[in-house]
Amino acid sequence: VQLQASGGGLVQAGGSLRLSCAVSGSRYNMGWFRQAPGKEREFVARIAWNGGTLTYSDSVQGRFTISRDNAKNTVYLQMNSLKPEDTAVYYCAGTKTNWGKNVHDYEYWGQGTLVTVSS
Repeated sequence: VQLQASGGGLVQAGGSLRLSCAVSGSRYNMGWFRQAPGKEREFVARIAWNGGTLTYSDSVQGRFTISRDNAKNTVYLQMNSLKPEDTAVYYCAGTKTNWGKNVHDYEYWGQGTLVTVSS
């Protein structure tokens, strides 16, 4: 399966962005992760293949929303009230087996899209 992330860019603090991840297959449990310079990749949000289970990290809870359109095989991450500390490369990831909050729970990864939030 191939994952293609897009939608990153430069935004001012308090602004919004919507990331998209196009998936070449179907029925994948999906996650979004991010990696800031000099830091480890960290979990942001995940969504079950049928959209029935959503989980967020504490740092984005209430500001970010993960969703999916299975007819388009696309997963979204709506990011509101962005903060400078949200600056990172954002990655989408997929799995049909182990599905958790750890990078090792996902077999397939997109190439990443850069989000920069200016203060």
